[in-house]
Amino acid sequence: MKFSKKLTMAAVATLALVGTAACSKSGNSSSSSSEKIPSKITKKTTVVFWNAMPGVQGSTLKQLTNEFEKKNPKITVKLENQGAYNDLQAKINSTLQSPNNLPTITQAYPGWLWNAAQNKMLVNMTPYINNKNVGWGSAKASDIRTELLDGAKIKGTQYGIPFNKSIETLTYNKTMFKKYGIKKVPTTMEELKDVSETIYKKSNHKVVGAGFDSLSNYYTLGMKNEGVNFTDKINFSGSTSKKVLNFYADGIKKGYFRVAGSEHYLSGPFANEKVAMFVGTSAGEGFVKQGVGNKFTYDVAPRPGKYTMQQGTDIYMFNHASAEQKAAAFKYIKFLVSKSSQIKWANATGYIPVNNSAIKSSEYKNNKSIKLPAKLEDAMKNLYSVPVAKNSNAAYNQLNSILQNIFAAAQKGQNTNSQINTGKQKFDAAWKQ
Repeated sequence: MKFSKKLTMAAVATLALVGTAACSKSGNSSSSSSEKIPSKITKKTTVVFWNAMPGVQGSTLKQLTNEFEKKNPKITVKLENQGAYNDLQAKINSTLQSPNNLPTITQAYPGWLWNAAQNKMLVNMTPYINNKNVGWGSAKASDIRTELLDGAKIKGTQYGIPFNKSIETLTYNKTMFKKYGIKKVPTTMEELKDVSETIYKKSNHKVVGAGFDSLSNYYTLGMKNEGVNFTDKINFSGSTSKKVLNFYADGIKKGYFRVAGSEHYLSGPFANEKVAMFVGTSAGEGFVKQGVGNKFTYDVAPRPGKYTMQQGTDIYMFNHASAEQKAAAFKYIKFLVSKSSQIKWANATGYIPVNNSAIKSSEYKNNKSIKLPAKLEDAMKNLYSVPVAKNSNAAYNQLNSILQNIFAAAQKGQNTNSQINTGKQKFDAAWKQ
């Protein structure tokens, strides 16, 4: 499988909150349980689907769409690629000003659509999920993992259906582990630190032990592992926050940790044997495989710590669509997240299946082209996502530059307190903007 570097980067791209959105002309939600959902699509109906899937992801989506259209000849799905995630977000944001120009459905992170939900521009998916004709009859019958469904909610309402999802995993150089006598793959952050120090010392300071692709995820999960949820109540300069920040900063000062920096992602330094292991998106494994080639043996393990971050987008539906379009769109969504579709999607793209039966299927588990399938169930035991709240994604987005400044100071051997205090001001301001 070949992966687009652009998508690999996009898969872990930091999220941003959509700006001001206009109210939909169809003010009252037309997705209430009292709405008449057509049981069949009896006339030609077109569904427009905005997406950000290039390369093999886009071609696989097209194949699945063709398969759906053959089974549903009355429905035409127009796939409209908007570029990378940031391009898609910008297109949605600008078009929210003219609701009737929005597509039927779109890929999105929930935080992008906070204002759209507030302005009743989105369709509540629950009546469709519970409808036995176009949906499953219940959320449980959908067989979608509960944590992923919950992650697609906005203020408790099921506006999204999970589609292209990934998690953070630990990718490590198995050959290097053997060379330096490392017999146990780290399962905790302390073990990650110990193994990183060992490799750094035994390699005569030539190999950095580990690093994290997403600094925003590092901080968010570091706090979660300390029992602190990502909310505006976080004290960025408090003792728990400093513990999380200085754990990484101390490793950078001593040489056994690093950040991606100008290389953006650590898959490159990993493939060049400059770093022994890194935490990054599972959707990037194809890019790792391509970079490593035959140079050494790599493997994938659950992210150290109790929690891992679930990432990737969901599919959302806009209220301006007709009743027929909504029913047709949901039938299409149901098809995309079915067991057979998710196995094809996951095996071709490296995204994780959202469907439980697909995750447990031999067709997925026996996929030998990538390492993840055999480890996925263990890696998904405790999923976490950025809570969808006002300005939560703005604050999350701000973390990357804040932590870069803190760790740049650490790299120079400086005390980080000044940068942490400055970071607190920026972090708090992001919540209040």
